[in-house]
Amino acid sequence: MEIIPLGDSALVVRVRQGFEHAPEQALDEVLRVFQLLRRAAIPGITEFAPAYTSVVLFYDPIAVSKASAKAEVFDWLKAHVQACLDRKGDGAPAPAVRIKRKASRVIEIPVCYDREFAPDVDVVAKHAQISTQEVVDCHSSADYRVACIGFVPGFPFLAGLPKRLATPRRDIPRKEIPPGSVGIGGAQTGIYPLRSPGGWNLIGRTPLRLFDPSNDPPTLLCPGDRVHFRAITREEFECQSVKA
Repeated sequence: MEIIPLGDSALVVRVRQGFEHAPEQALDEVLRVFQLLRRAAIPGITEFAPAYTSVVLFYDPIAVSKASAKAEVFDWLKAHVQACLDRKGDGAPAPAVRIKRKASRVIEIPVCYDREFAPDVDVVAKHAQISTQEVVDCHSSADYRVACIGFVPGFPFLAGLPKRLATPRRDIPRKEIPPGSVGIGGAQTGIYPLRSPGGWNLIGRTPLRLFDPSNDPPTLLCPGDRVHFRAITREEFECQSVKA
C-alpha cells in the first residue's frame, strides 16, 4: 500500500502494483479500500475516484488545513488514510471482512453492431484474423466488469475484453464521436457517453444514455458493475432511442 500526493488537492492510494494478472482480485481490493475510505468521512475530502489499482482522494486544501490545526496538509491526510486502512492503528492491513462485499450489479447494454455504427469493425477483424461477424459474436458474448469511470463523465472502462479482440488505438483520433458509441482501445472496451473526441476503434452503438446530470447518481454504470452486451437490430436501436 502506497500513499502519494497528486498535485496540491489530491492524493493517490496505490492498492496494487498490477492489474492484468489478477483483475478480479485487484478490483475487489480497490473497491474494499474505496468503501473503507468513503465510510471514514475524513474532513475535507470532496471526491473519490477508484481505478484499476488505486483510489484517488480529492480534497479541499483550506478545509483540510482547518481540520488539521495547521499541520502539513498531506502528512495529516496520509496519517488519517493510513489509520483508516490499518487495524487498530498498529500498521497491519485491515482485514477484508471489515467490509461486506456487495453483490455486483449486472447491467445489460443493448448494442447495434450495424456497419453504420461500426466504422472500425473491419480493422478489428483484420487484426484478430477473424470475420466481422465473429467480432460481433465474440464481443457481445463476453462478461465485462467496470474497472473505473473516467475520461469524460460516465465513460466506463470495461475489463474482460477477449484477448483476440484487443486492437491498438487509432493512430489519428477522431475529432467527434457520437454518444453511445462502443469502442475497443487496446485490451479494453468502453462506451462514449457524450459527444467527444476519441481514438478507440468503433464497432457499435447503444441507444442507452450513460450520463444524465439530472439523475442521482448521474452515471448509469459504477465501478464493480458487471456488464453484458446484447446485440440488437437497427430497428430495435431506433425504437429504444425514441424511448430514451
